[in-house]
Amino acid sequence: MGVTRTPLIAGNWKMNLDHLQAVALVQKLHWSLKDAAHEADSVDVTVFPPFTDLRSVQTLLDADKIPFGLGAQDLSTHDSGAYTGEISGEFLAKLNCGSVIIGHSERREYHAEDDAVVAAKVAQALKHALVPVICVGETSEDLEKFGASAVPVAQLEKALESASATSEIVVAYEPVWAIGSGQAATPEQAQEVCQKLRDVIREKLGEDAAERTRVLYGGSVKSGNIAAFMREPDIDGALVGGGSLKVDEFSAIIRYQKHVGV
Repeated sequence: MGVTRTPLIAGNWKMNLDHLQAVALVQKLHWSLKDAAHEADSVDVTVFPPFTDLRSVQTLLDADKIPFGLGAQDLSTHDSGAYTGEISGEFLAKLNCGSVIIGHSERREYHAEDDAVVAAKVAQALKHALVPVICVGETSEDLEKFGASAVPVAQLEKALESASATSEIVVAYEPVWAIGSGQAATPEQAQEVCQKLRDVIREKLGEDAAERTRVLYGGSVKSGNIAAFMREPDIDGALVGGGSLKVDEFSAIIRYQKHVGV
């Protein structure tokens, strides 16, 4: 009990930026945080570029000793073989990727990834020592039909089938009804669901895992609302989409602790 969880601000670039643009963005973001006297150990920052950018960004982070984590946006359920277009966890680990987004709402919707596929991908991530950033959330229809938290709780229960008490995971709650709408969930709504997700971790993996696991909020996160979310006890960071592509905005989100009242 009483474990201090270092906040995590994660930037999901989705299908944006070629490798040259990616390098430029990371350089500018790093300099913006240095200029703002940001304390790198107060907030963890991880960027999730497209696959074609990973090597360039990894080389830059290593060469310039930039203290950002590197993650991938997806991985295959297979290690290798005749799976054209797929990227395995083994490949990602060789690139020093520390984490991988799994089960993002766009993968669930556009690629028909169900809970079984998400669970298989979580197993692959853990097999290759990648931290799975497990995305769960509900649509507006889910919310109306089942109520708050029912769908994300069920999604997380399935996703954790291969995890153990010692597994390092991150959970990201993304209310699908809020993504890209400009209308975020209220901090109170997000806290209610994030608390129930932590309860799932406690039930499945134990008290220690529940206390140390970071639960993020994702859904129209902005510099103007991040501080309010971060005041909630069960919200440990944010999964940021469009805002992570704008240096000034993402820098301000990362520096949420400088905001008035935090």
